[in-house]
Amino acid sequence: MKLVMAIIHDEDAHRLIEALNEKGFSVTKLASTGGFLRAGNTTVFVGVEKDRVQLVMDVIEKECKSRKQMTAANTPHMNAAEGYIPYPIEVTVGGATIFVVDVEQFKKL
Repeated sequence: MKLVMAIIHDEDAHRLIEALNEKGFSVTKLASTGGFLRAGNTTVFVGVEKDRVQLVMDVIEKECKSRKQMTAANTPHMNAAEGYIPYPIEVTVGGATIFVVDVEQFKKL
């Protein structure tokens, strides 16, 4: 048995969970935060038999594509009277960071 943990963009979470459920996988979802923009992420956990790990990975890859997005640059610590105006920058969002680990024991109560 394996545990697949994927950290994904919040916008991809609903679509990914539906796709995994359609393939017969049970998913546990946790809200998380991090990254450059301190934006909301979702971490999903999927317990799966070793021979089905690649199917889970394929679904994640299909549903969690990275993409470009415009956002305001982080505002430095300045007084507003100094005239700082944040400017938009293009950043890459989405995609997935995936960990696959061995599960020594699994019980569903």
